[in-house]
Amino acid sequence: MRPLRYGINVTLDGCVHHEAGIAPDEDSMRFWTAEMERADALLYGRVTYEMMESAWRRPAAGGWPDWMDEWDIPFAESIDSTKKYVVSSTLDEVDWNAELVRGDLRQAVEQLKQEPGEGLSVGGVALPLALADLGLIDEYAFVVHPVIAGHGPTLFAGLRERVELELVDRQEFRSGAMALRYRPVAA
Repeated sequence: MRPLRYGINVTLDGCVHHEAGIAPDEDSMRFWTAEMERADALLYGRVTYEMMESAWRRPAAGGWPDWMDEWDIPFAESIDSTKKYVVSSTLDEVDWNAELVRGDLRQAVEQLKQEPGEGLSVGGVALPLALADLGLIDEYAFVVHPVIAGHGPTLFAGLRERVELELVDRQEFRSGAMALRYRPVAA
């Protein structure tokens, strides 16, 4: 069974909004590229899928946009080519190497986890909350940035039951950010 891994950038006060002052740097982009390469497929909700596609899909002209730093390109190439599954009840179709996931979320994700491969990576906020409530996430990776946002959506707001985690790895970045990897404690 391939594991389902959740990863996200988060501020010290738990904010997970991508515009909360969490600027990517070379260390964090290398970390997220390595995370991307651990996955055979990505699992996104509609909002995250559309946000990631607008930022990381290779332009039709073929080259990467001028705003990208050299250290962004490996991540961009990896996400652009990775298979994507999109959980949405409002989209009629997707492209960008993606397919829609419909129906019962637990059943659909359990089926994806049964497929052969190295792992699934889930991103976003709302979908991971639902997956955590269902007990389907096998690993959590948080890059905690030394920023206090003071506003914005927070990590796992509305989680129904506490999830006990054990630290399995940590990595400090030059910026002061920390990558922390956790697995749920077996019940």
